[in-house]
Amino acid sequence: MDQPLLRQLSDSSQGCCSYSTLKSWLPVLSWLPRYNRKWLQMDLLAGLTVGLTTVPQALAYAEVAGLPVQYGLYSAFMGGFIYSLLGTSKDVTLGPTAIMSLLCFSVVGGHPNQAVLLSLLCGLIQAVMALLRLGFLLDFISYPVIKGFTCAAAITIGFGQVKNILGLKGVPQEFFLQVYYTFYKISEARIGDTVLGLLCLALLIVLVVMKNNLSSEDSDDSSCSRAARKLVWTVATMRNALVVVAASCVAFSWDAYGYHVFTITGKTSQGLPPFKPPPTSDITANGTVISFREIVEGFGGGLAVIPFMGLLESIAIAKAFASQNDYRIDANQELLAIGVTNIMGSFVSAYPVTGSFGRTAVNSQTGVCSPAGGIVTSVIVLLSLAFLMPAFYYIPKASLAAVIICAVSPMVDYPVVAKMWRTRKLDLLPFLVTFLMSFWQVQYGIVGGVAVSGALLLYNTARPQIKVSDHGVLVMELGSGLSFPATEYLSRIIHTQALQASPPQSVVLDCHHVSVIDYSVVSELSDLLRQFKLREVRLVFSRLRPSVLDVLLASDLQGLTYTDTVEAALQMESRGLRKDQ
Repeated sequence: MDQPLLRQLSDSSQGCCSYSTLKSWLPVLSWLPRYNRKWLQMDLLAGLTVGLTTVPQALAYAEVAGLPVQYGLYSAFMGGFIYSLLGTSKDVTLGPTAIMSLLCFSVVGGHPNQAVLLSLLCGLIQAVMALLRLGFLLDFISYPVIKGFTCAAAITIGFGQVKNILGLKGVPQEFFLQVYYTFYKISEARIGDTVLGLLCLALLIVLVVMKNNLSSEDSDDSSCSRAARKLVWTVATMRNALVVVAASCVAFSWDAYGYHVFTITGKTSQGLPPFKPPPTSDITANGTVISFREIVEGFGGGLAVIPFMGLLESIAIAKAFASQNDYRIDANQELLAIGVTNIMGSFVSAYPVTGSFGRTAVNSQTGVCSPAGGIVTSVIVLLSLAFLMPAFYYIPKASLAAVIICAVSPMVDYPVVAKMWRTRKLDLLPFLVTFLMSFWQVQYGIVGGVAVSGALLLYNTARPQIKVSDHGVLVMELGSGLSFPATEYLSRIIHTQALQASPPQSVVLDCHHVSVIDYSVVSELSDLLRQFKLREVRLVFSRLRPSVLDVLLASDLQGLTYTDTVEAALQMESRGLRKDQ
């Protein structure tokens, strides 16, 4: 008798330990056996190109996070190694991004130890969500909320760099105060920083325009034309690195002659970060020790917002490029890859990271063939940490500010407002709530937008559209499903239009949109049937789905009448009326 049970347990354990199960947890086993020399060439090219984009962006995003610039590089290399093992997209690159840097600053306020601990906690939350298959929770963050947040974040980040373009000191970080003091202190702008920053901005914009206006390759083009197109594309793609290197050379030249006309990055920690457990406490400037509990309490709602936004940003990018390049991703596996990256990143002093749209686009356009391209990118970052940190001393802050402004400006998607206005004006409400509240506190904007979206969703559930038509008998067609919040509304409509009419009217309830009902709905329907019987009229159910009909029959409702079609219900009622006459 126990043999079938033992056999079932044995089969189950074999399934859990099978090679296919191992491949689902380690996607590298799916593509590595097919790896070839052509893939290696393309991955090396893509990894090198993305690496030259990553280094200057990582330095700049550390500024947004309020951290020393080396922390941007500390956060930029672990993702390539982890994602090559656990990721399911060939294109996605993980690392610091503008939005995650802004969120990190809003939570930790530029304290490195707390930023590293935040990475560990975010990674643990994301990994647990992946293991429990909770990726569906991200579906409750609507598109208007995402757009409202990204537009506000782009404006906050971009304007936050104006002070570095102008070389201003003593400007607060809070957005509204930042706007006020930037204009208040504009007379203190440094000429060198302003000129260099504007030149860097102009050069970056020109290179972006050149890249966007490149014509597609034609087989009839000459070899010189194709070579020129590739040269322009390469220069424009590596524009951030080229501009930062050129600005650093300018700053070094002036500094060598004793003219300190630029605000430069200054001394940075040299070498690779030590591999050590993340700190569980922090020390303030006056020597006060902040315990682990106090740090976590200080994180507040950010500890929920940052993991969710990191997952949302990365999965949205992965889905977009999977659709573009005709392959599929596993959303829960993506959650695991991001979570493990943040956990392991905290051991090398990284702050929270996610997928980068800009770098992923470069990766895809360069022709990457597998996640191994991320390993090459990570090696480039590690080489920069090992050998180039002294050179970063002369990077002007104005050039990094220009890189950031150009990176976030496409995120201000103002045409989306017009699209929402034309499509569904009510969607502007969560968009505007998120957009405006994000200038106060970024995490409050997201929470506020999700709350408004949830309220609209619940309202639509509680107030389904009911189309009423009079065929001598009232026909009420439910425009959507019927769940317990909607029962009171349905009951009020039926009472108002049928039971309280003079004389009372029978009702045919068209239920073809109703797929699930619960005990609350059944209880309300039972009361309605009783009310109809007292008034000597009928409530007829039409076009019930088999699953719903089974529930109603199992509930043993008194006076339950149902038909396959609305026409059959109307004929039934017309025959009943003739008999009464």
